[in-house]
Amino acid sequence: MSQIKTEDELILFEKEIKEFWTKFKSICGSEHVNQTLGLRESCKESIKALSEKWSKKLKEGDLMIDKIQEYRNEILQQNICIEEKQENLTEINSKIKHEEEQKRDFIDRIQELKEELTRKKEIISTKNKATKERLERLSKSKELFEERLGLEIRRIYDEQLQFIFRCIDHKDPDKPYTFTLSINEQGDYEVTSSSPPLDCIAELQLKVRETNNFAAFIANIRKAFTALSYK
Repeated sequence: MSQIKTEDELILFEKEIKEFWTKFKSICGSEHVNQTLGLRESCKESIKALSEKWSKKLKEGDLMIDKIQEYRNEILQQNICIEEKQENLTEINSKIKHEEEQKRDFIDRIQELKEELTRKKEIISTKNKATKERLERLSKSKELFEERLGLEIRRIYDEQLQFIFRCIDHKDPDKPYTFTLSINEQGDYEVTSSSPPLDCIAELQLKVRETNNFAAFIANIRKAFTALSYK
């Protein structure tokens, strides 16, 4: 726009000079006219040179403006690209942080399960050891019970012991009176069956758990079977 405006001004200026020259020529003589013509040509050349100079500078200015705008657009696109990458990076970091938290939770949970499993193994091992020791004590007492109480002890399924009493019924000394004993999950004695049934079996079971006097427990059961035989 600035270049077009300058050219229009030059054209108008030349037109005014021509008009002035025509008037001046009609008034002044030939010699003055020639001098004035020389000045006019000199002025025209100066104006033309100046016009070309400023026209060139205007073109250079337009090119510079276009280049600056191009650089601005490139910078804007780069900023947009950087913002997008920054958002993606933030999202990725958030996912990584969440996954790391989940990983820590899984590791903590696995450690808790390992510790719980170890405790349960220790408890089971302790109970198994106690059960084994009790069964061993019962087995060692077998001969004593058989000799003094007419008792036979058998190991049956599921690590249970069957106690068989004889010589209870004076009418039929070989008649068996039996009960079955096991060690429950809590490590306590538990009577699982008796034949014939005894009403006092729960009471005797509770007592042996409290006193841990197994010999007295066996003797009391024999007494209960004997009392039952007289009914």
